[in-house]
Amino acid sequence: MAITKHPYPILEHDDSLTAVLQPDHEKLSLKLPKKAVFAFLGDVIDQFAVSCGAKKVSEFISITKIYPIYVLEYKGEEICLCQAPVGAAAAAQLMDWLIGYGVRKIITAGSCGVMADIPEDTFLVPVKALRDEGTSYHYLPPERFIELNREVLASIERTLTRLGMPYTECVTWTTDGFFRETRDMVAYRMSEGCEVVEMECAALAACAEFRGVQFGQLLFTADSLANVEKYDERNWGQSSLEKAMGLCLEAARDLE
Repeated sequence: MAITKHPYPILEHDDSLTAVLQPDHEKLSLKLPKKAVFAFLGDVIDQFAVSCGAKKVSEFISITKIYPIYVLEYKGEEICLCQAPVGAAAAAQLMDWLIGYGVRKIITAGSCGVMADIPEDTFLVPVKALRDEGTSYHYLPPERFIELNREVLASIERTLTRLGMPYTECVTWTTDGFFRETRDMVAYRMSEGCEVVEMECAALAACAEFRGVQFGQLLFTADSLANVEKYDERNWGQSSLEKAMGLCLEAARDLE
């Protein structure tokens, strides 16, 4: 199919499923479980994998880090477990690789900054993400927002409700520019309905939609931009890391 051309390269799109370099180009003898927890939880991922006897089945080798790929049995189901790298491009690359080797249902968790007056360590479920990053435009045609998969949202929300965890739905602003969240831009994004900001959601949702797999994300609040005159890093949501790990596994198990 012809490329959709545009004066700005980031808005040009080619919907071909075949690329010069495919995610499974190594042709590994690797078959991952259909369900995966692919989460921005730092060392908690590896610590949990070791503590529960998860099997390391492969590695994803990047120039900056080697990411172990685990498979664990959780309440009778095999689930793939992998740490997600920060940033839309890096995260989508690794998630696309996981999809290439068999993953079809993905639960992600990570922290977000708040632009509204929301306490730290609050759990949120994003229903759509504003595409202010570059990666999603390589997977889907240009649109301002991307809607997240309703089936996965329902699974995450059922899990939170069943476990008595309060949450609210939200709209998130996905951006590549961590140090470019200016006062005026924060106000503008809030006027569009965004309450929180992070760096990967829109890209991962676009990658999943392009590949025909299911994806959903759980967010927990960290730093605050609610007062643009007095930025507050708070404690970066550290108290939510282990809790988010458990919630992800329960939500993945809940997926049909």
